[in-house]
Amino acid sequence: MRQFVDDSSDPWVAFVARAEGGDYKGAYYLVMEPAGGDGGGSVALTDVRWNSTRTAERTLATMSGVELRRRLRSALGRAGRLASV
Repeated sequence: MRQFVDDSSDPWVAFVARAEGGDYKGAYYLVMEPAGGDGGGSVALTDVRWNSTRTAERTLATMSGVELRRRLRSALGRAGRLASV
């Protein structure tokens, strides 16, 4: 899990989720949600995938704030929601 702020300085949390199914290849993907939220505002980035939690957590830990904000804007745009300006 990783906390960061969006372009409007609102806090978000990025974490790894596991897809259902028996195949381990790409089973783990990136999810972002507003900090303190109930999960209702979360966005899944299912195109960002890993084969293990170890790799996913290591990658997430090394992502810069700029990269996390860029991915959040992209995910919100694909979900049809506008990012805060």
